[in-house]
Amino acid sequence: MRKIIIDCDPGHDDIMAIITALAHKDELDIIGITTVAGNQTLDKVTNNILKVENYLGINIPVYSGYDKPIIKPSMPQPIAHGESGMDGPILEESKVKASNKHALDFYKEVLEKEKITIVALAPLTNLGMLIATYPNLKDNIEQIVLMGGALNGGNINKYAEFNIWHDPEAAKIVFDSNIKVVMAPIEVCESGAILLSEVNNISYDKKVSKLVRELFDFYCNYAIERNLDRTSIFDVVPIVYLLKPELFKYELGTVDIVLDGVDSQGQTIFKKDENGCHIVLLETDRERFIKVFIDAINVLDDN
Repeated sequence: MRKIIIDCDPGHDDIMAIITALAHKDELDIIGITTVAGNQTLDKVTNNILKVENYLGINIPVYSGYDKPIIKPSMPQPIAHGESGMDGPILEESKVKASNKHALDFYKEVLEKEKITIVALAPLTNLGMLIATYPNLKDNIEQIVLMGGALNGGNINKYAEFNIWHDPEAAKIVFDSNIKVVMAPIEVCESGAILLSEVNNISYDKKVSKLVRELFDFYCNYAIERNLDRTSIFDVVPIVYLLKPELFKYELGTVDIVLDGVDSQGQTIFKKDENGCHIVLLETDRERFIKVFIDAINVLDDN
């Protein structure tokens, strides 16, 4: 079993990723969830995961991290996730609060004892600060599997993807660290996009499927308004990669981060290199990818 920490900014697709992981408890042991400012402010995204845990009846420890990037101001994007960061479902407030321990201290405590994999679904502020503050602990990070980056054009400026753009300095620390990094850029997420017709097959009848469907009811608006027949479920990609790496085509190499420029801040520049420590996912088998996701919902509904 692989021990993982999920670093996230929930976020509709963050929650879908966590649900996918929860359905595979024999393969993925989520020992903690850390939150960071990104899709929305730190307090909002932390509240979102606590409400979801309360709804699902689970109690994975949650640790709040940084409320802004290392240098830039925090710049949430409510167009994608709404004012709450997770508009759509109406969930009760959780009586359980996040730990008083900062995410950085949690990472330190864990990494001093054992090796872990970090699944990063958000801007990389927490991880950049971890590596910069405790460089001696990085050997206990088996790998960082992250959703972020773009190869052929961005979604926040001409060349950059949001997670990397939001804190490019942190991203540069991560990619320059010599830690094994698996990057799931926009392109592989698009290749695994879920069809709106497939979303419509998810029912409201059971607990987990109801939550997922209500997440999609808001999340799909972006695609619907643009007359698209599908939507990427970005943050699910790193989890499915850990579960089924054979579903992906990838290349080895190195990734450099551009720190400035109106059109280029946050750009990920990939260079192929068989000796590189970065794995860049290029494409996935869409139907098999979506089956892993749908099966996860069904497994949790049936338990």
